[in-house]
Amino acid sequence: MIEEENNIENLTEEINDDYVNDDLYNINSWGADYSFRELISMYDDGDLEKPELQRKYVWGKPEASRFIDSVLLGLPIPSIFLAKTHDNKMLIIDGYQRLMTIYDYMRGIWSGDNKIFRLSNIPEKINNRWRNKAFTELSDTEQRKIKTTTIHAIIFEQKSPIDGDTSLYQIFERINTSGRTLMPQEIRNCVYQGKFNSLLFELNINLQWRHLFGSELEDPRMRDLEFILRYFSLNTDFIRNYPKSNISLKKYLNEFMGSKINNTDDAISHFRNDFSQTINSVYNTFGDNAFYNVQSTDLTTIRKRFYPTIFDAIMISTSIAIKQGVDVSTSSEKRRLNLLKDINFRKYISEGTMQTEHINGRINLALNYLYDL
Repeated sequence: MIEEENNIENLTEEINDDYVNDDLYNINSWGADYSFRELISMYDDGDLEKPELQRKYVWGKPEASRFIDSVLLGLPIPSIFLAKTHDNKMLIIDGYQRLMTIYDYMRGIWSGDNKIFRLSNIPEKINNRWRNKAFTELSDTEQRKIKTTTIHAIIFEQKSPIDGDTSLYQIFERINTSGRTLMPQEIRNCVYQGKFNSLLFELNINLQWRHLFGSELEDPRMRDLEFILRYFSLNTDFIRNYPKSNISLKKYLNEFMGSKINNTDDAISHFRNDFSQTINSVYNTFGDNAFYNVQSTDLTTIRKRFYPTIFDAIMISTSIAIKQGVDVSTSSEKRRLNLLKDINFRKYISEGTMQTEHINGRINLALNYLYDL
């Protein structure tokens, strides 16, 4: 049931969670042609947005130079994909690399190194007329060519359901021109913008969390962010009374992250304080091994891999204990090891991990073993 990937013990059941979204969408879509001058003006004014804290600009200088060379030559340019949001802004779904290449070149600074953006000097790639040239070194006619070149945009707007932009997740998941399948949290990061999404990035650099996750570097596929989201979403009375016996983790996390309630100032303050206090208590009480399991063949040897279901059981039980006024520092690594050896706990963290009975079961056992609750 378990697959290994880097420093994370991944549960097959959760990885293969390909839920079918039963929402029926009423979507309007249309085409429009924009000049680069218009798009850059919209971007500067905040009317055109990249998904908040989206994947960074990844094109290299030769690739970016080649695109600008194509624009100057008057070659066809692939369409971009935009979504009209509920506040009448445009969100870049596909085409961010192309737009930011033009943006950087016209402003004169390359995002990759914050130096003057000159086109590459590669004979077989770039036309001789503008090799190694910055935008200001082009002729007026060439500069005007870039500014006035139009790019076709496919725009869509979700009319229903009216509560948010849930169709965006489906579109990001199904449309991918980058050549790399996006992970669920990468898509959420693009779709569910707001204070809560920003908070996940803030909490992700918490030093105790980095130690307990097992890596000082943030995960490029945002799995560490998803675990923080997982903690918040499962640490609720809602999950303890969830009407269904089995949860689609992907769908459940989507709904939790997209909830407007979770983006209020009061909610953000609560989440921030709760996570900081809980992760600090876990780290001080159990040390670096807090979210590691023991070897299945040797229950006395620690397996140094981050274990998601151990993480949520220990974090949530600790948060509950703190709320009930328990001095959590009186627990110990010995108690944690006894918990890991419990036959029922081992079942709850490895089988049917998103069954509500097993979620509540592992949390209850953690409360009992660690804090006598």
